[in-house]
Amino acid sequence: MKNILFTHSYFLRFDPKQWQLGQPYPPLGTLYAAALMRKHDFNVSLFDTMFAVDPEEVIEAMAKNRPDYFVIYDDGFNYLTKMCLTNMREAAFSMCKIAKANGCKVIVSSSDATDHFAEYLEQGADFIIIGEAEQTLLELTKQIASGAEDFSGIPGLAYLKQGTAIKTAARPVMKDLDSLPLPAWDLVDMQQYRESWLNNAGYFSLNMCTTRGCPFKCNWCAKPIYGNRYNSRSPEHVVAEIKLLKQNYEIDHIWFCDDIFGLKPGWVEAFAALLKKEKITIRFKIQSRADLLAEERTVKALAASGCENAWIGAESGSQKILDAMDKGITTAQIRTATFLMKALGIKPSFFIQFGYPGELKNDIQQTISMINELLPFEIGISVSYPLPGTVFYDKVKAELRGKTNWTDSDEMALMFRNTYSPTFYKQLHRYVHQNYRKHLAKSSFEKLVKNPLKMNAKSLRKALSVFYHAPAAFIEGLRLKKLEELAG
Repeated sequence: MKNILFTHSYFLRFDPKQWQLGQPYPPLGTLYAAALMRKHDFNVSLFDTMFAVDPEEVIEAMAKNRPDYFVIYDDGFNYLTKMCLTNMREAAFSMCKIAKANGCKVIVSSSDATDHFAEYLEQGADFIIIGEAEQTLLELTKQIASGAEDFSGIPGLAYLKQGTAIKTAARPVMKDLDSLPLPAWDLVDMQQYRESWLNNAGYFSLNMCTTRGCPFKCNWCAKPIYGNRYNSRSPEHVVAEIKLLKQNYEIDHIWFCDDIFGLKPGWVEAFAALLKKEKITIRFKIQSRADLLAEERTVKALAASGCENAWIGAESGSQKILDAMDKGITTAQIRTATFLMKALGIKPSFFIQFGYPGELKNDIQQTISMINELLPFEIGISVSYPLPGTVFYDKVKAELRGKTNWTDSDEMALMFRNTYSPTFYKQLHRYVHQNYRKHLAKSSFEKLVKNPLKMNAKSLRKALSVFYHAPAAFIEGLRLKKLEELAG
């Protein structure tokens, strides 16, 4: 029986913003791969880098498990790994070298390795898996174990042949997701995750995925692992996993980390009906689209099944920018979805993106006005981030000047020439957040004045915070105006 030591390259400590937040999720994609390999009689173990201090900690795991194969298998469901952060790339390179020095066959599957497979091969990896990786990993390890030396017939691989990096044909994506075993949750030290969540959020959340891929074509969105095809697990399969997680790990909440939750017609309604039939109560958050959540039937089913927070890629309050992104939604749909979710008890949250090519002062103001008017539950602000394989990347790659990735998720550097300077966009990020908090506090203050009998300590603190956020937003606005004036 061959030994496989799985790991991933996301070190929470190397991402200061996420480390401070303290709400980590286990490497779901890694656990799927481990479960499949175990099903096929491989002896699997996990070195979970999430709480590790240094890549060299893998040495102890190697000594303990004596692996034949060392597999860096990043969680392709998590947007943090899709960002291809250089801190994590360097950690992966370090682990590749360590594993190679220990005589392992080194295999890597990640968004970053897909985009930079030649670099990973130079750093000690023997094989890079391109795209959806479980079936490729299974086929590859079996062929290595048989003593074969020709791997050209295995789809979805990159490797060195006579010193030159080559790629085999692409592997088609899986359609029957129910055929995969459930993730190998038992490999995770769940207590570490539980303690971090309870200490920082007051509840315990785990991640699940019901689909793979996204059929929409936003031109800045990279899909190196699961591509443009959209395949879904059955509602029955998903509910079975929820039951397992509740029984074994006493979870309070789920993050469904699908790119788009419940796109398949009738899926959400069937899911809600099954949860009701099984008498399962669970809170969860999702990622979706404004056009889908502008449908009352869908939102009602989500509310009935336990959805408490829905993130949508609102991106911009300017229809001109949404169209330039090939986003496929309208500002009217963003408004409709927001009001509908609030009416049915779901908290709408917005992903916002500034700095897309062609964005001018008026477009920025429209986005700020949209946030102030709709007052989502949360906002996540970024600047446009070019990733290889996208139309957007091809538009700006000549201007990247050597820097193509952030070091961590909070770097927020604009890496190409635009209307304003990178410093302006960093200040814009600070101003918009402060201005948003001011409007939230103002809304709470107005509600308190209208209904003082509903006042409690929490609502009073939120309302009175207007006296902090209003002047703070004013100051941040002045700083932004100065930078705007410098831009001429």
